Amino acid sequence: MKKIVVANRGEIALRVMRSAREMGIATVAVYSEADRTMPFVQYADEAVCIGPAPSSQSYLLGNKIIEVAREKGADAIHPGYGFLSENAGFAKAVTDAGLIFIGPSAASIEVMGSKLAAKQAAQQFGVPMVPGTETPLRSIEEAREVVKKTGFPILIKASAGGGGKGMRVVQQENELEEQIRLAKSEALSAFGDDAVFIEKYVTAPRHIEIQVLGDQHGNCVYLFERECSIQRRHQKLIEEAPSSVLTPAIRAAMGECAVSVARACNYYGAGTVEFLVDDSLNFYFLEMNTRLQVEHPVTEMITGLDLVKEQIRIADGGRLPFTQEELKINGHAIELRICAEDPANNFLPDTGRLETYIRPQGYGVRVDDGYEEGMDIPIFYDPMISKLIAWGATREEARERLIRAIDEYRVTGIRTTLPFGKWALQQAPFIEGKFDTNFIAKYFTPQSLENTDEETARAAAILAAQLWQTAVKPATALNGTAETPASKWKLRRTLR
Repeated sequence: MKKIVVANRGEIALRVMRSAREMGIATVAVYSEADRTMPFVQYADEAVCIGPAPSSQSYLLGNKIIEVAREKGADAIHPGYGFLSENAGFAKAVTDAGLIFIGPSAASIEVMGSKLAAKQAAQQFGVPMVPGTETPLRSIEEAREVVKKTGFPILIKASAGGGGKGMRVVQQENELEEQIRLAKSEALSAFGDDAVFIEKYVTAPRHIEIQVLGDQHGNCVYLFERECSIQRRHQKLIEEAPSSVLTPAIRAAMGECAVSVARACNYYGAGTVEFLVDDSLNFYFLEMNTRLQVEHPVTEMITGLDLVKEQIRIADGGRLPFTQEELKINGHAIELRICAEDPANNFLPDTGRLETYIRPQGYGVRVDDGYEEGMDIPIFYDPMISKLIAWGATREEARERLIRAIDEYRVTGIRTTLPFGKWALQQAPFIEGKFDTNFIAKYFTPQSLENTDEETARAAAILAAQLWQTAVKPATALNGTAETPASKWKLRRTLR
């Protein structure tokens, strides 16, 4: 493999390109008109504009991306995550064009792209399932019969869903029909498929996923777990590896189940098998994501592996260079997604310009991002700006290091999830590892950030005063009236 097209944008495009460069592989960026000045476009060896800003006119144009790959003499296409990464039709079109799709086969994507088909495949290997339906709902009468067996609350889910779309929690009988109608409507709008099914709603679950890696020679391993329970609107905000609650025995059992799910669809490449875990540590299969995950860096930090390089080697026909027994967990890693969102306003997206953008640095800190200072955050795409990851020898060291890194991350011009991240990391349930997917609903309110805002304002005032002292000292010295400046200690006491 000598050249690849990266069919994505932002931080994941840049992240893929860096690994490819280390492997001596040239890269081609495809970009929309809105992304013309983005760092990933500048970093690539070649770049081609494929259309206007809306993703439907650019990043989702599979045929155009394949055309670019042919024109540029590329060997393969890496889809990143989102956009076309889990589109079986695109994967097939890539291979039909004589190119390599850096991901699983179209058949694997198709099976696992349907939550119902995925459940049916996993059941063949005895993987535990949440009670519910095994086929799409055909009528409200059928739904009522299912609920008689499962009881309330239940969860209505889109079969082709993802990202929390087409999902509704139903607490009682009189809500059932309306919530099914809403779920089907949203599913049809988001995925072009209104098929929905029912699962028993686990009221206080943890969301734990297992990273798997398989080659095209029948080898498959699991790279341990990621805890992804802190979410808003069913989308993750903080992820860590390993989980603070799994015992070695449960970890091994979940890992073996994840490998079984992968084998159920002859999976190769990097993939993630997601589970719900209840308060008794019983686990249930949720779904499989047939792509690289946003949160893959925490797995890389505790295993020492570069998952993008492994994806490329596997796609090129290589064998896994390690066995399950050779894989070990080294330390702990926590990731915070830095999104252009206002946590004090229900995490609604915020747009604007990155007037200040200074990344944190230091041992054990990693920033995967795709923006530079002075750039605008476009309204057309996901609001994630970057991912901030901290590694430590222990969970507590990783937590403390991430707080330090958050304090050093300077972003002005837009609101972000940085204050929320610091707040969350300092809460007793997080410190003790005693939380579930209801963490935000249970503990967070907009007022929670007021103390954080006050600390930020105080720090800004101290910095402004110090800069003022530095600026006025030379001027007063020229007039022969300079006074000895106040010490920083006195300055801080004054500002308090």
